Amino acid sequence: MKIDGTPYRAIWVDETDRWSVRIIDQTKLPWALDLVRLTTMEEMAHAIRAMLVRGAPLIGASAAYGVALAMRADPSDVNLAHALEVLGNTRPTAVNLRWALARMRDVLHKQPPAARTAAAYEAAAAICDEDVATNHAIGTHGLKLIAERAQSGRRVNVLTHCNAGWIATVDWGTALAPIYMAHDSGIDVHVWVEETRPRNQGASLTAWELAKHGVPHTVIADNAGGHMMQRGDVDLVIVGTDRVTRTGDVANKIGTYLKALAARDNGVPFWVALPSSTIDWTLRDGLTEIPIEERSSAEVTTMTGRALDGAITTIRIVPKDSPAANPAFDVTPARLVSGLITERGLCEANEEALTTMFRDLA
Repeated sequence: MKIDGTPYRAIWVDETDRWSVRIIDQTKLPWALDLVRLTTMEEMAHAIRAMLVRGAPLIGASAAYGVALAMRADPSDVNLAHALEVLGNTRPTAVNLRWALARMRDVLHKQPPAARTAAAYEAAAAICDEDVATNHAIGTHGLKLIAERAQSGRRVNVLTHCNAGWIATVDWGTALAPIYMAHDSGIDVHVWVEETRPRNQGASLTAWELAKHGVPHTVIADNAGGHMMQRGDVDLVIVGTDRVTRTGDVANKIGTYLKALAARDNGVPFWVALPSSTIDWTLRDGLTEIPIEERSSAEVTTMTGRALDGAITTIRIVPKDSPAANPAFDVTPARLVSGLITERGLCEANEEALTTMFRDLA
């Protein structure tokens, strides 16, 4: 995808030294485009933990390059085990992290230490390239859903929650990939962008992405989504996900469950876009088995933005004596999901459909 006409990926190896890793610091968006250079595994772990990089597919790709940086410093068995442990503990909910680290482990265990650095960079690059191809396929399959609604000749309104665009992946995105393809193909598509409190990934990231690509969109408060559905202003909902059980339960950014309930009550299709690496085949009951990350209360009690004088500042919006809780994700039961958009096609959100489509993985 492009930023002001220049193509980018969300993570890449520095073109000059060919070993350090570059990322877009997403905590600085939309106020500044800060391309951060990472040189150690510890720096990558911090980038994942502090959400300089975020989004399940990008977390996995970032962790893979974190292992590569670790192997460049010390390719021993001890350091490999250390890197896998440190990176594996950065974020608990997104299963792509565990998937990518397991893949890196399997590749590197077969290599002698002297060959591990090159093998690690090669494996991380392969994960990134596959992610781009996977998300392109998700976009192609999801495009059909938008194209069907465009046959009426009127604008298609899509509501999305959080950020599942290209900066949440290596490129293209999951939930936004069909929207980008619809826009690029000439379909009149408009996106309702929910702000997504408390970190405002919708208002800060999704809106930034769509604006840079020229996609018509409108930012709305999270609580306005149901109202828009009642008015008939939403044709379909497409969201991403950080983990899906083998039975089709979906964990996504907090507030997704409420949108699924509103969509069901108003007869609005509720679709979830994901790569197969987001499916956790070991889990059956999302409500009891998916770990829900509890993040800092400061994300709820404070907010960062641009002041009227142009300065970027953080302010407190909650009384100083009021505590705050911050569950980062919720679980939408499979019964509320119209279907899944995967790289292999559209799929019902149930065990039979998933195991049939992904027979080689289940």
